[in-house]
Amino acid sequence: MRRSPHLLALLGVGLAGALTLTAAPAAARPTPTATPGIVVVDGMTQPVFSLADAIEERVYVQTTVDTDHDGRLDRVAIDISRPRETATEGFKVPVIFEHSPYRKDVWSDVPYPSVLVDELPQNGVGRRSGQRTSDVTVQRATAKANLPGSLDDYYVPRGYAVVLGQSVGTGDSDGCPTSGDQAETLGTRAVIDWLNGRAKGYDAAGAPVTADWTTGAVGMTGVSYNGTLPNQVAATGVPGLRTIVPVAAISSWYDYYRANGLVVAPGTYQGEDTDVLAGFTAGQTRAEGRCADEIAELTARQDRVTGDYSAFWRDRDHRDARKVRASVLVVHGLNDWNVKTEHFAGWWDELTRHHVPRRIWLHQGGHGGPGNTASVTLPDGRTWTWKQTENRWFDHWLWQVPNGIMDEPTAVVQREDRSYATYANWPDPASREVSLRLAATDATPVGALTSARAPNRAVEHRFVDEGRTIHPDTLVADPGTPSPHRLAYLSPTLTRDVRVSGRPELRLRLAIDNKPDANLSAYLVDYGPAGSTAAPTVVTRGWTDPQNRRSASRTDPLRQGSLYDLRWTLEPKDHVFPAGHRIGLVIFSSDQEYTLLPLGGTRLRVAPHRSELRLPVVGGRTALGF
Repeated sequence: MRRSPHLLALLGVGLAGALTLTAAPAAARPTPTATPGIVVVDGMTQPVFSLADAIEERVYVQTTVDTDHDGRLDRVAIDISRPRETATEGFKVPVIFEHSPYRKDVWSDVPYPSVLVDELPQNGVGRRSGQRTSDVTVQRATAKANLPGSLDDYYVPRGYAVVLGQSVGTGDSDGCPTSGDQAETLGTRAVIDWLNGRAKGYDAAGAPVTADWTTGAVGMTGVSYNGTLPNQVAATGVPGLRTIVPVAAISSWYDYYRANGLVVAPGTYQGEDTDVLAGFTAGQTRAEGRCADEIAELTARQDRVTGDYSAFWRDRDHRDARKVRASVLVVHGLNDWNVKTEHFAGWWDELTRHHVPRRIWLHQGGHGGPGNTASVTLPDGRTWTWKQTENRWFDHWLWQVPNGIMDEPTAVVQREDRSYATYANWPDPASREVSLRLAATDATPVGALTSARAPNRAVEHRFVDEGRTIHPDTLVADPGTPSPHRLAYLSPTLTRDVRVSGRPELRLRLAIDNKPDANLSAYLVDYGPAGSTAAPTVVTRGWTDPQNRRSASRTDPLRQGSLYDLRWTLEPKDHVFPAGHRIGLVIFSSDQEYTLLPLGGTRLRVAPHRSELRLPVVGGRTALGF
């Protein structure tokens, strides 16, 4: 990074000397100096620049893509807020950049396909009719449209420029939305290239504009789609992107709309797919007009029939970290069923494999961040809120403030009582896989989970799909009572707390007796003591298509009535089952919240003695206690 003389003076760096930070005492009140520069207290920049006097401007950055195929390279609109000193004093600043497809003109009534089908489409006779789900418009339309906003309110006074961009094909930008592919990625990357002098930018009149006010060091952040774009761009290895803070972010779009060959919705958005999302972000005029053909191509290629992983999804898979140059602070909710937990876990695995500088913050909430005031106490006794942690992270990677944040524990995890704990890594390095066998003494569809050898009895458990009319909450309730529509397996009452950290895996011996295929759903559940009236807690979920038993990329027909061995992981989790509770596994077919919903009557059969649940238990089998 190019260092300005002002920054060198601030940090106490002689032109021939080594870097030494001059930090003010904790109680010191930072004051502006005659020479512009950031002020650091306790390793964190302080608000010393005037937000009221900040410079705000609109720039149109030329990309390298033509997503609407009009023969002209698309330009993306960005809005900038930066300290006035960047113009009056030649003070160069780093950038915090949030790109978004939700800035303006979304299509609130974009039509959704129905998930009610007579038969699963992979059976060859699927049928869909128009239907929309309006919840998405309520949540997504609340995205802030323009500067000023919370990022510039907080960071411009601390010596940063804030850039809010509009994704290609949305808002005031050119082109058509492409829902997570490389064109969208390159449209975002162009902004970082412009900030580093490698791309062209123009004002509204068409005059060239350069970013001569920045050091070129960029950090990206955002929540949901706005956090996904940083993942996508970081995977390209673009120079100048120093760090990203993706919150509740997608890493593989296949995992957002599919699961192991099955068409699966993001939580609360039943029926949504890449084409629906593109129509929403494009806005109705653009979606039904100049981008109609491009969105129709998404509909054709996304394949809601087989659900297979294909070249279409490979173009939207951003988990490869081989090129990543940026550090990464991963933030995710352990109960996020929109952007499910595999998104952070799969990305985290790749970052670890390629030794990318990283930290992770997991909270007990759903789709979003932990909240600015959420706080963690470190082993050395210091306490930091989430917002202070984010601030210190950007300071370290963009202003190169030596605040020791990379010496702190790798993982911060919020526990069930809402307190935060720190760990050496995630999953917990002490996790060990423990096999819990499905035990059954008769054909009643209620069994046990045991870590001992299960009874070698060739009994089979049967259930019938009625997920279209029975909600999962009903299927999960009252596990000791036999139900013809689900299977339930319970552990003994736990004698101690049991923590799982990582990916549960289910290995199931299963047959479908009267159909070519079926949805298959499994829930890991925390049940209270026997006789408890407390509602059970769904710990995690997982879905699979038995036709994709060999690979998510390959559909293999099933022979009706034949048993097959299936193996798949449930969504990653970190959860403590309290002493006195029981671990439960519930298996059923169609899931009202996530899968397509065929007419009922599909008959399924499981061989428990050939099936098992594998849990990542901290401390291994000894810690399990049974």
